Amino acid sequence: MSLIAVLLANTVTVSLIFIFTTAFFFYFLFKPSKSSVYRFPPGPAAWPVIGNLNILDMKKPQETLCQLSEKYGNVFTFHMGRHKVLVLTGYETVKEALVNRADDFGERGLTHTSTMFGEGTGIIFGYGESWKTMRRFTLSTLRDFGMGKRTIEDRIVEEAQCLLDVFESHKGDPFDPTTNINSAVSNVICTIVFGDRFDYNDSQFLRLQQLVNQNIKLVTSPAMRLYDISPFLGSFLANFKKIYSNIFEIQMFFSNYYHERLDIVDRNDLRSFIDAFIAKQQEEKAKNPNTYFHEMNMVTTARNLFAAGTETTSTTLRWGLLMMIKYPLIQEKVHAEIQAVIGKERPPRVEDRKDMPYTDAVLHEIQRFANVVPMNLLHQTKSDIDFKGYRIPKGTPVIPLLTSVLFDKNHWETPHKFNPQHFLDAHGKFVKREAFMPFSAGRRVCLGETLAKMELFLFFTLLLQRFKFSLPLGIHAEDVDLSPTPGLTNAPNPYKLCAIRQ
Repeated sequence: MSLIAVLLANTVTVSLIFIFTTAFFFYFLFKPSKSSVYRFPPGPAAWPVIGNLNILDMKKPQETLCQLSEKYGNVFTFHMGRHKVLVLTGYETVKEALVNRADDFGERGLTHTSTMFGEGTGIIFGYGESWKTMRRFTLSTLRDFGMGKRTIEDRIVEEAQCLLDVFESHKGDPFDPTTNINSAVSNVICTIVFGDRFDYNDSQFLRLQQLVNQNIKLVTSPAMRLYDISPFLGSFLANFKKIYSNIFEIQMFFSNYYHERLDIVDRNDLRSFIDAFIAKQQEEKAKNPNTYFHEMNMVTTARNLFAAGTETTSTTLRWGLLMMIKYPLIQEKVHAEIQAVIGKERPPRVEDRKDMPYTDAVLHEIQRFANVVPMNLLHQTKSDIDFKGYRIPKGTPVIPLLTSVLFDKNHWETPHKFNPQHFLDAHGKFVKREAFMPFSAGRRVCLGETLAKMELFLFFTLLLQRFKFSLPLGIHAEDVDLSPTPGLTNAPNPYKLCAIRQ
């Protein structure tokens, strides 16, 4: 073949490659994108890779989102790195999504960080059929072990008496109540999960609480937000390594306990949630080898109960005592009502609550103002949906912002002020408020809501029945800091108080 022929052939080949490459380029350039059928609400312009994280207050992300809702409305888009997140704010919008359209918004949103806590198992970060099965079983078992009944009420009162004795041992001197309140509240759920309580000085018990508290603080740190954007960085991040180590240690504790009980459980004498799970597992395995009742689900669900059954209620109680020393006049009114309705001798019972409107209002306002789970837990759309004039694809992460509900200026007269009158009418009678949503709502509403309400009333009332709480000498009410520590939950900064026997 001549040189001219070779050159001509090469030219034709190059030309054909160029033509096909150009054709493919323009085909994909102008091809209708699948995402074009969707329409997201407006939101702040996103930066490459980091999205809108440059404007997010990492310590108080809920405040950034509330401020953005003032500009973009109750439904807007926020970019967490490369991912579009649908943010819902205000009572009406959150209720419409979580309650009226519970199925559409009922899936758990997952991040790389949340996947570390169970990989789809358990009840907090679980999803799909596994989550449905575990939730049904857990609710049924909690009821069997007394949730909402007199038996669990008696346990709470007994545990509160132990807490009162510890408080009294300080003889009016200043002390930090955090660890003891955590232990008391935790012991209530421990009697269900393990069938027994722990001594407040038990080293393993204190270690478990420490690990849970560390993870709650670390999970929303800037480093873990970076991990969610770029998971390959995990092995380089100290917080990632610490959370992973903590999860492993907690998991080994529950796994070891499970194996200790595995061969000695008496189906006719089930002592605990773990016993009940093992009995159900043995029953299911005989007919379904792919049962969801396996060790990982037991470990994760038991961990979830321990952590959730301790953290939010104990944190709310700590806020409650802080509010009482911050607002002594409110504390005096609670004391007066307790004395008028219950007196000093007998312990309170849940049935007393209906006759104590002011105390009930104070407890509700503590929950509202404390805003313990400000960001809610992440949700996700179950399928492609139309919502508020927008077309949102399946699998879109959703933040139903509880802060925006509990501080909704359209529903609360003084949203940023601690004000028990929010829950009282002109005649001093307790009134329910529809925008009171501290436990979230819908399919993912807090599973332990009934137990938490009972614990809050009994612990709080017993503490105020026996003690007057005050600030240490030299500290004044105006010095009390009500700003929370950053984390998955809003916890008060450490403080000391004096418990004076009444």
